[in-house]
Amino acid sequence: MSDVNKVVLAYSGGLDTSVILKWLQDVYKCEVITFTADIGQGEEVEPARKKALQLGIKKQNIYIQDLREEFVRDFVFPMFRANTVYEGEYLLGTSIARPLIAKNMIDIARKTGADAISHGATGKGNDQVRFELGAYALMPNVKIIAPWREWDLLSREKLLKYADKHNIPVDFKKRKGGGAPYSMDANLLHISYEGGILEDPNFEAEDSMWRITVSPEKAPNKPEYIELDYAKGDIVSINGKKLTPAKVLAELNRLGGKHGIGRLDMVENRYVGMKSRGCYETPGGTIMLKAHRAIESITMDREVLSLKDDLMPRYGRMIYNGYWFSPERILLQGLIDQSQATVNGRVRLKLYKGTVLVAGRVSKTDSLFDQTISTFDDDGGAYNQADAGGFIKLNALRLRIAANKKLRKK
Repeated sequence: MSDVNKVVLAYSGGLDTSVILKWLQDVYKCEVITFTADIGQGEEVEPARKKALQLGIKKQNIYIQDLREEFVRDFVFPMFRANTVYEGEYLLGTSIARPLIAKNMIDIARKTGADAISHGATGKGNDQVRFELGAYALMPNVKIIAPWREWDLLSREKLLKYADKHNIPVDFKKRKGGGAPYSMDANLLHISYEGGILEDPNFEAEDSMWRITVSPEKAPNKPEYIELDYAKGDIVSINGKKLTPAKVLAELNRLGGKHGIGRLDMVENRYVGMKSRGCYETPGGTIMLKAHRAIESITMDREVLSLKDDLMPRYGRMIYNGYWFSPERILLQGLIDQSQATVNGRVRLKLYKGTVLVAGRVSKTDSLFDQTISTFDDDGGAYNQADAGGFIKLNALRLRIAANKKLRKK
């Protein structure tokens, strides 16, 4: 007899989660609540409501929430204040969405009195870790049901057979093996592609795979200039037009995609220990990273920026590994956010055939760039070049002592 009375399921309406919905009802004999998050995946989420109703879910137990603004404001923007990348390349588009979904699942569980949550992440992937660490951090005694770690439906054929047996509606393309030959995950920050023919790291992805970026070869032959205004480390307007966080990212995706910006093909190290090849489209994030570094370069103290750069790889691993709600990430976020108090101004960028070039940066209130000191022309005594000899000799002292010792030994 199951001790689960009510479970919140992260539900997309696709084959996997629809089978999971029925499986939960059959195996756990529990009431199922479906949760579908709109985080800008570019697909209609309302069909999930219709499918849940077809599968016997009560109308009041179907939750569909538009989380696009919360996603960018409270997760994407804070991450980009740290200039975060994982293993030097990945902008963490999938990783940063999981704690938001986990948070809302726990909110619904508390609201409805559910004692469990369930997700469709496999036992090989990172998402199981991210969902579950987030859930435990917010509701420590919640029960988590991960069907891919329990059932024997470990192939597409078995899933389809189960769907037929239980009259679960299946998309015609899924049934006939149509659609993309790889797994996709999308949100407002990126689209990821993996699995299938991409499992061979020596296979070049076809150009037809990419959804939101044109190839650099097909991008416009004329560059486009854009201006981004910053306030405390976040973009607040594009080309003089004030936008909400979600609209900022959507517009940068449009601009970057138009110019072939933001494609990535990499082999990364998963949390569970294996290497995995993934292809990513992150046009808006790629622009944001370049612009943020540019505005920080004139508004942030050298050592503060250096400290941020030292901490960034660890911060990136925290997000990748699912520790968004951990005390160390929260502590580090406070430090990062404090550093952004002076990151205000405007950045001008040139977008052209897959590249983002900084074409200007200015801050009327917080710039630390002093042209009278940095000029190569006559600075009128603002900088005494003779001072350099002293600190060079002081920094060279240990090197000279060691070198003299070596010479004496010869």
